[in-house]
Amino acid sequence: MTCFVFVTGGVVSSLGKGMAAASLASILESRGLSVRMIKLDPYLNVDAGTMSPFQHGEVYVTDDGAETDLDLGHYERFTHSKTSRLSNFTTGQIYNNVIRKERRGDFLGGTVQVIPHITDEIKNLVRQGAQGADICMVEIGGTVGDIESLPFLEAIRQMGVELGPHRACFMHLTLVPYIASSGEVKTKPTQHSVKELRSIGIQPDVLVCRSERPMPETERRKIALFTNVHERAVISAIDVDNIMKIPFGLHEQGLDELIVRRFALDVKPADLSEWERVVRMKEEQDLEVQVAMVGKYVDLADAYKSLNESLDHAGLHTRTRVRIHYVDSERLETEGTRLLEGFDAILVPGGFGERGTEGKIEAVRYARENQVPYLGICLGMQVAVIEYARNVVGLEGANSTEFHRHAEHPVIGLVTEWHREGGTKEQRSEDSDMGGTMRLGAQSATLRPGTLAHKLYQSETIAERHRHRYEFNNHYREAIEGAGLCVSGVADFDDLVEIVELPDHPWFLACQFHPEFCSTPRDGHPLFIGFIEAARARRGQVSA
Repeated sequence: MTCFVFVTGGVVSSLGKGMAAASLASILESRGLSVRMIKLDPYLNVDAGTMSPFQHGEVYVTDDGAETDLDLGHYERFTHSKTSRLSNFTTGQIYNNVIRKERRGDFLGGTVQVIPHITDEIKNLVRQGAQGADICMVEIGGTVGDIESLPFLEAIRQMGVELGPHRACFMHLTLVPYIASSGEVKTKPTQHSVKELRSIGIQPDVLVCRSERPMPETERRKIALFTNVHERAVISAIDVDNIMKIPFGLHEQGLDELIVRRFALDVKPADLSEWERVVRMKEEQDLEVQVAMVGKYVDLADAYKSLNESLDHAGLHTRTRVRIHYVDSERLETEGTRLLEGFDAILVPGGFGERGTEGKIEAVRYARENQVPYLGICLGMQVAVIEYARNVVGLEGANSTEFHRHAEHPVIGLVTEWHREGGTKEQRSEDSDMGGTMRLGAQSATLRPGTLAHKLYQSETIAERHRHRYEFNNHYREAIEGAGLCVSGVADFDDLVEIVELPDHPWFLACQFHPEFCSTPRDGHPLFIGFIEAARARRGQVSA
């Protein structure tokens, strides 16, 4: 019998609902409970796959190939639970499902309405995603009072009534701002937020109050009095210098105990030794390295959220403070590679579209020629192949058909473009499905023994998550490998190239998949750990 914790937010967006939910889930896991996590997003897009990073941040990809909200990354990094396509639902997906049912005649010609049809669909999907778990955390995106989120709020209100207080709990995040001029924290925004939530029939059981400073006891009592929430259930969530400390703050205030008692669960005490080890590793970092991340979203940290976290995880496991410097790939095209001087390592992340790609190609050349550790991910592997084909193999005009439809040497292309042996450029163009079928989710690959990739993974078989359309053109594999670029990983499906590396370079590896989606603070990821170790070695050489 799964118990549900419904997480809502008020006052402003980006309060950290996902982080709070993931932190609570990690504590509950440490008490021996199995946990599922679900994110309900109020936007009309069917999924996050086509949304701009400028508005949405990164698109997180699950093992089963769902393109989802970036909060699912927090869920997987903080818990041992794996998310799936049953972990993220949008308004667009809900309405799409209901409309398809109506077209099939499932409602027998009845009038289809938000209540009960949309809310029933939401409840059914939430129950599907929660199956098999002791506790399911359900986060509702947006802010209480938004028109878009009303169907989700109504659905969880109904679930609260249907499940009863012993199987449903409402946790509400609010803002308690600090006014510097008066030296006071203000509770009024929280009072109004709870009033808005209660107006639609939801009485919160727990309040998590975000603030810059610890909340005085007088203000805690005031909030409890005005919101009809017990004083011990008013939790202060202050800003921390390390997000790995968040579970400790929530546990110290008894948040997990509140949930356990409400649901009358007989569980063991919390064991946060894993998080203690992670925090201790952070405090033991003894060297700082400078990493250049060359991309086109240099002002958007959320666009590379999982990458940033993965580099930080690698820093934990190598005792290294990793300083990430975002380098605009378009600036490299106009100002040259002098922008890359002084860095200990260079990373080119994934991306779509032609803008800035020539700058990324120049970044690869700089790393290769100057013996700077290089890690390429997805597009970062494709530009590495293009650079090598042009400047080492001598294939003038080598490119990807994503950037140049009629490239003289399409070393990167859609599989449908180069599967026809000996096809002309015109035939390749005609055979292309520019809508493409994206490779999504976890897929297996085999590593070549004796290579850097094999050494890092300590295994001949791996499974990593993908999100891309274009591939290494196998018609050029013999020529490129003959010139010295090693193909060290190949997909078990269709013999597609997954990893390339340079044997005569201190550390040069590029992969077609996205390893950042499988990195956690507890374990890190072998590719990022190896990359940061190489950056440490270079920093040591420079310092010497």
